[in-house]
Amino acid sequence: MIVDDDFQIRESLEGLLKSAGFSTVAFSSAEDALQSGLLAQARCLITDVRMPGMEGLELQRRVRREYPKLPIIIITGHRDQQIRQSALSDGAVLFLYKPFDPNELLRAIHSAVYDSAKDS
Repeated sequence: MIVDDDFQIRESLEGLLKSAGFSTVAFSSAEDALQSGLLAQARCLITDVRMPGMEGLELQRRVRREYPKLPIIIITGHRDQQIRQSALSDGAVLFLYKPFDPNELLRAIHSAVYDSAKDS
C-alpha cells in the first residue's frame, strides 16, 4: 500500500513495485487509506511524511496500533533527523529521503514482506 499526496511519486512507486512483481494500491491521503478497508490485506505500507490532513507519522501510529506486524516504510523529501528518529522508534522498517535508490526500497520491501511472512 502506497500513501503519498504527490501524484508523480505515487505513480512512480506503483510502476517500480509492479515491475518487481508486487501488486499495489495507492492513496493520495492517509484518511483515504484508513477508510479503504484494505489495510488488513496489506503486506507493507509505504507512506510519505508530510501530507495535507493526517501526516504520515500519525498514519504510522494508527496503523501500528491495529496492525502491529505490518511493515511500514517512511519516505520524505524533508531532511529532519527528529522525524526520522521518531519514525524508526515507532517501528518503521526503513526511512528514506527522496530521491532514494529504488533498489534499496525494493530490498527493504522484499525483506519486510517475506521475513514477516515467515514469522506468521
